[in-house]
Amino acid sequence: MKTKMGTIVTIITVAVIVFLAYGFYNASKLTSINIVKSITIKGSKQEVFDQVKYLKNFPKWSPFLAEDPTQKYEVKGTDGTVGAQYHWNGNGGKDLGYQEIKKIKEGSFISMQCDILKPFEAKPTFDYTFEETPNGIKVTQDFTVESPLIAAFFMGLSGAKADMEKMNQTGLDLLKKSTEN
Repeated sequence: MKTKMGTIVTIITVAVIVFLAYGFYNASKLTSINIVKSITIKGSKQEVFDQVKYLKNFPKWSPFLAEDPTQKYEVKGTDGTVGAQYHWNGNGGKDLGYQEIKKIKEGSFISMQCDILKPFEAKPTFDYTFEETPNGIKVTQDFTVESPLIAAFFMGLSGAKADMEKMNQTGLDLLKKSTEN
């Protein structure tokens, strides 16, 4: 009986160690996530650029507001300038944070940093570039977030990177829809 119980404990212990080792190995690849997405939008470069630059426009293309239409939001500072902030509070207070314009190169580049306070703490960045092409204005979103290993472990378990990729694409699709209409 003792041998059978010892074998079961050994198998469970090995399984847990393998699970954790595999999980932390995968997590090591998620401590720094970079997602680059692009979309081409018909319209003037200035119109497309201003849709991103002026935070008052963000509700028109926010994938988070589309997911939670009861979300409360407010623009603080001088909209369309470095230092302007878009604050949000959604899901009954469970989602809280703001994004701030950090850099603007008129007509070609906007950099924003988010300060997410809930449901977890993170400081992702969103860099947008705007390029004229024969088919319209190509908007490229370069998203980066750094996470500690333990947070990356749980992000790996939950499939967070795939969710982030989907959410970023939804935002660009909404940007296109809001600008072309």
